[in-house]
Amino acid sequence: MKTSSMKKLLVAMTATATLGTAGISYAEEPIRLGGLYILSGSAATYGEFAQKGINLAVDEINSSGGILGRQVEMVYEDTQGKASVAIQAARKLVYSEGVDALVGLDSSGVAQGMVPTMPELQKPLIITHAATPDVTGKLCNSFTYRISVNVAQNMKAAALVAAETDATNWTTIGPDYAFGHQSWEFFGNYLKEINPDVNLMSETNFPRFGAEDFTPFIDRVMDSDAEGVLISVWGGDLVNFVRQANTRGFFEEDLEVMFTVGAATEVLTALGEEMPEGVHLSTRYWYEAYDNDINDRFVKAYLDAYGNPPSYNAEGAYAAIYAYKQAMEAAGSTEGPAVAKALSGMSMDAPNGTVTFRKGDNQAMVSPNWGVSGSMHPEHGIRTLNNLQIFDGEKVARTVEETGCKL
Repeated sequence: MKTSSMKKLLVAMTATATLGTAGISYAEEPIRLGGLYILSGSAATYGEFAQKGINLAVDEINSSGGILGRQVEMVYEDTQGKASVAIQAARKLVYSEGVDALVGLDSSGVAQGMVPTMPELQKPLIITHAATPDVTGKLCNSFTYRISVNVAQNMKAAALVAAETDATNWTTIGPDYAFGHQSWEFFGNYLKEINPDVNLMSETNFPRFGAEDFTPFIDRVMDSDAEGVLISVWGGDLVNFVRQANTRGFFEEDLEVMFTVGAATEVLTALGEEMPEGVHLSTRYWYEAYDNDINDRFVKAYLDAYGNPPSYNAEGAYAAIYAYKQAMEAAGSTEGPAVAKALSGMSMDAPNGTVTFRKGDNQAMVSPNWGVSGSMHPEHGIRTLNNLQIFDGEKVARTVEETGCKL
């Protein structure tokens, strides 16, 4: 063989070997997922519980071969409960950290600000906590999904619970942003549909998120003619609220008290016996409510790993990672548009049963849980739930047309 021909052959062989090595290297690179949660301040426990659920799922998936033969790696950013911070964090995760998909968001206000940027990023986002209906409604897009209950679903269930009580005059105490205002709006509209004779009082109460003193709002309700009160404060605010309400004798009043996220185990763990008995508590997932193998394994693994029962935020975050596993394997790819397309209409088995991302708005059809606070759990140190009601996700959901979503 001539020297020139030999050189050409060696170059070709080297190029082929290099491409093969690159292909092997690429296949072995981890799939990176970005987590966007509140990890500081009064609501940081929600982010921490989400991380626990995610880390459990990642460990399980990696120990069983990963996704598409690749290990999964998480990268977290603190949104600080601010939309501007969350948007910059998402861009950092996508453009600097190279994540393949995003999961997270605790605040409805943050979700409203961030979701419109998702088509720019070309990466799917599964929301695991923030409940504003807008992100699977008028702000919807083909890259945004939600695996947890939204405000409209939960407030339809709340109205059905409230309609069974004797309370006629209703008011609210909720955070002064989308979540608080939309909770009251949907609750009131649904309750009026069920019972036109109820009175939705004009004297409502919306303390700022992160408020330290709730006593003026507590006193105002106690001094009013209210017979029922919908309370949508959450996180550390809810812990502070309950403690201050106890000192004011709020729970000794003849009131129907409904906490829209009162059965979050983060809150129940912090309060212990300070959470009163006999109040209505809701959660997007109650760990003892679902009798299936996946939930049994999840609850046991969570208790073994962390020593306390999983919250709805931990369960939603856990399920979201498995949703990405199923979608990426169905797509045969980690490319953002392909994974987002695979999520549309996808059904999966999760701790809270079969979950379907509805075509048309990308909202999961999942079940709100409502119960009444009971005695302390003998092992877990939190209030039990009596009279537990698991509402059918589809029956409490608005139609796609009602959401205003146009995909």
